Amino acid sequence: MAAARAAKRTTADPASARASKRPKPEPPATAAPQRGEDDYVPGNIVEIELCNFMTYDRLTCRPGPRLNLVVGPNGSGKSSLVCAIALGLGGDPHILGRASSVGAFVKRGEVAGHVKISLRGDTPDHKICITRKIDNNNKSEWLLNGATVPKKEVIDVIKKFNIQVNNLTQFLPQDRVSEFAKLSPIQLLEETEKAVGDPELPVQHRLLVERSKELKSLEVALKQKEQHLNNLKALNAEQEKDVERVRRRDKLLKKAELMKKKLPWLKYDMMKKEYIEVVQEQEKVAKKKMEEAARIWEDAKAPIEKLKKDKAVHASNIKKISNRVNQNMSSRREVMDVEMQLSAELKSTFDDIEDLKKQEKSRQQRVLKAKEALAAAERELEDLQPYEPPKAEMAQLTDQIARVNVDIKNLKFEKNSVESQLNREKDSMRKCSDRLTEMESKNCKLLQALQNAGADRITEAYRWVQENKSNFRREVYGPVLLEVNIKDKIHASYLESHVPNYIWKAFITQDASDRDLLVKQTKNYGIPILNYVPDNGTMTAPLNITPEMEQLGIYSRLDQVFEAPAAVKDVLISQASLNQSYIGTDKAHRRADAISKLGISDLWTPDNHYRWSKSRYDGYVSAFVDAVNPSRLFMCNLDVSDIEKLRVQKEEHKQNIDCMIESLKTFQRKQRQLEDEEANIRKQKEEIINMMRSQKKRREELQRRVEIKRRTLEDISKEENVESSTRKLVDQVAKLNDQRFRALIKLKNLLTEAVALKWSYTEKNMASIELDAKIWEMEKGVKKLERDAVQAARDYEECKRITQERKQQLSIAKQHAESVAMITKDLAKEFLTMPTTIEELEAAIQDTELEANSMLFLNQNVLQEYQNRQREIESITNKLNGDKEEYERCCSEIDTVKGKWLPTLRTLVSKINNTFSRNFQEMAVAGEVSLDEHDLDFDQYGILIKVKFRETSQLQVLSAHHQSGGERSVSTILYLVSLQDLTNCPFRVVDEINQGMDPINERKMFQQLVRAASQLNTPQCFLLTPKLLPDLEYSDACSILNIMNGPWIEKPAKAWSAGDCWRTVMSVGGR
Repeated sequence: MAAARAAKRTTADPASARASKRPKPEPPATAAPQRGEDDYVPGNIVEIELCNFMTYDRLTCRPGPRLNLVVGPNGSGKSSLVCAIALGLGGDPHILGRASSVGAFVKRGEVAGHVKISLRGDTPDHKICITRKIDNNNKSEWLLNGATVPKKEVIDVIKKFNIQVNNLTQFLPQDRVSEFAKLSPIQLLEETEKAVGDPELPVQHRLLVERSKELKSLEVALKQKEQHLNNLKALNAEQEKDVERVRRRDKLLKKAELMKKKLPWLKYDMMKKEYIEVVQEQEKVAKKKMEEAARIWEDAKAPIEKLKKDKAVHASNIKKISNRVNQNMSSRREVMDVEMQLSAELKSTFDDIEDLKKQEKSRQQRVLKAKEALAAAERELEDLQPYEPPKAEMAQLTDQIARVNVDIKNLKFEKNSVESQLNREKDSMRKCSDRLTEMESKNCKLLQALQNAGADRITEAYRWVQENKSNFRREVYGPVLLEVNIKDKIHASYLESHVPNYIWKAFITQDASDRDLLVKQTKNYGIPILNYVPDNGTMTAPLNITPEMEQLGIYSRLDQVFEAPAAVKDVLISQASLNQSYIGTDKAHRRADAISKLGISDLWTPDNHYRWSKSRYDGYVSAFVDAVNPSRLFMCNLDVSDIEKLRVQKEEHKQNIDCMIESLKTFQRKQRQLEDEEANIRKQKEEIINMMRSQKKRREELQRRVEIKRRTLEDISKEENVESSTRKLVDQVAKLNDQRFRALIKLKNLLTEAVALKWSYTEKNMASIELDAKIWEMEKGVKKLERDAVQAARDYEECKRITQERKQQLSIAKQHAESVAMITKDLAKEFLTMPTTIEELEAAIQDTELEANSMLFLNQNVLQEYQNRQREIESITNKLNGDKEEYERCCSEIDTVKGKWLPTLRTLVSKINNTFSRNFQEMAVAGEVSLDEHDLDFDQYGILIKVKFRETSQLQVLSAHHQSGGERSVSTILYLVSLQDLTNCPFRVVDEINQGMDPINERKMFQQLVRAASQLNTPQCFLLTPKLLPDLEYSDACSILNIMNGPWIEKPAKAWSAGDCWRTVMSVGGR
């Protein structure tokens, strides 16, 4: 493997050695890009540097300024160079047709790589270095002359040199050669305009296409609008008489409307006159009556008011006397309360004197009893024996509790250990169950994998086959992926890569009628159907691993590493030659060169897939090495034996769990026993402690009783003497009798005052009653006057209400009249010509409306329709004039742009045709290039390539239907050669265009390329090919870049890069 990687470290620099020998042709005065002393033009690729890119570890390549022939066997890395140029100059991966992301171009086993393209600047010493760093995460980093820049800045530099890696006429990679032949004439014209000629050509072409579409839409719009306008004018002309009658009728109705406007104003004037002459006068009379009645009423109320004031004075005096009577009553009540309290205290004092006499006798008895109780308590305390606690027994019980606790702790530790083990066992059982469930759903995952790989409806097809098995004559297998059982994931990678992808999603029938039924029912699912017919005459050779194979690391064959139904296995062997593919170890990888000598043509090792093919020309054996890709479809396909193992493991886990649960139950029983034992011991200890506390409490209680008895005796002895207390109570009785006498004297004085106040209150009250009688007599006369005044006020308010109502009615009438019509000077003049009374005005209105309504019409909306059409006519006329101006402007613009674009394009196509025809004539065939014109349909313009390769045939348009693959390749390369002189791009890339050509056409094509490259203004060209014919004619314009690989390439490559002669290189190579 090291030798293979070293072989890719290639350095090619033919330009520097040839530049001094190649004669420099004189540049014409009209040439845009001028060649310098180094023979390069600005934008040429002067150096390509690759690192960890596709098949290369590192590569430095310096191409020549003209035709570069990149030669090497298939798989040596030629197309990798094309990919590097495209990606390094801003191209997207999809234009190469190989992968959709840049991460796929990083060398397998590496995480990142880079491409560095050096372009020739304006001078020989000026180089523009563009570097693109890529990684496995599909990220890119751009550097310009060593500085990190955004991609847009790099694109701007590339556009400056008109480099278009997405243009098939400039850049034709191997995987897109067929696309060029599929280009339609329209697409070929677009690609040619971008690649050669004036840069304004594609811009002018796009502008003409847009303007021609716009012109067509304008033509349609003009015709539609003109037709619609004529229709509207014809309709209006037919309705002019009816419109005149409508206008006469409208005039009469307008006159009636004017009369109706005067009618509310006439009614308003009459209401206003009545309001001023009648209503306002009645209000003034009612007001005078109300004022007179109010004056008489006020004069009668004055004497009554004087009497009311006198009555108020008497009422005030009565109130004062009443307050004094109430105060006297309150004072008497307070004195009586004091006297009653003193009587109660006196009685209580006499009771206390009697109680003292009784208490003295009782005290003597209590002293005697207290002494006896104290003596008894002291004797009981002396008789109480001291209590000794059982310390030895307490210590023994404490030790027993400690031992039991240790046993419980150890038991809990063992129990926790078993529980942890149980949890781990349950977790293992759960994982085993999940894995088992996952493996049992293998078919669903495999179907999903096929669906992700592009078989969108494979699940539907599979379900249909399963549901309709009874309709088939023999067993139907499929998809094939579900029928294959492979144990080793490495073998799964080998098998998946070796078998074509369409087989994995195919269904296999064993009867022709079953095949026809399945094809008919599943034609919409897009799945292949294979019919297996057993061939009894063909037998697969049994596996025979010879000792030589074992020594080289070969241990099996690809048809032996999987299990499948016999029909499925035979189909896989017949379709993919599995019985010819061997499997080896890393040792086989290291001895791969010796394995090819055993006649083995296909070998799989853990990292690489080796294929050997023998040339039919010279018997030379070519080797191809590809990296082994990991399995995508088989990643979930496991052996059925693994499922059975998992089931056994699950049962073992279940048994272990049951045993652990029983152990836990045993531990729990032992723990409960130990805890019960500990509780019993603690209970014994607690009983002893309670006994100690009880004895101590009894002694303390007896001591407290003795102390209480002693204090009780002392308290009784300290009680006060009865004789002194009796004397104090006698003195208190005398004091209370004195206070009671003074309270009775005060009560007598208050009663005398109360009698005087009652007499005065009666006199004042009688005078107030007399005043009330006089006031009542006078108020009866005043009330009649008050009623008269109130009635007059009501009459006045009624008049005011009526006046206000009439005023509101007048205002409403005026508002109604104003809402109908506001009086203006013109309207006032019109009103003067109308009748002046309501009856005459209403009769005139009725006559005018009758006259107007006598005019009948079939279409009541004729005037409105006429006016709407008139406005529409004016609007369409204006739009039509605008569209005509826009049409003329668009025609003028098309003529102007077409006058610039079409002659230039015709001249360009003519030049291409001259070169193309001449090149074909030199190859003894005929061809022409013409411009397919379509007047103003600029989107249909195209370039037609017509060729003929036989004398008897006619010129035919280049297509896959008329020419062979080799003929299309010749036509394509000659068309590209014809663009050489006209192109303004700095280089062109063509990958393996000569594949499929016959030797005669290939030789002629090569001479055309060499001749074109020898011209002064031709761009730099890269032609990639796996082979060249012998005895070809080369010129100094040709640079040959050889890409070789093999185990002995590294040393000769270094010698060749150092400039040594061929003899030295051959000696280094060991020949």
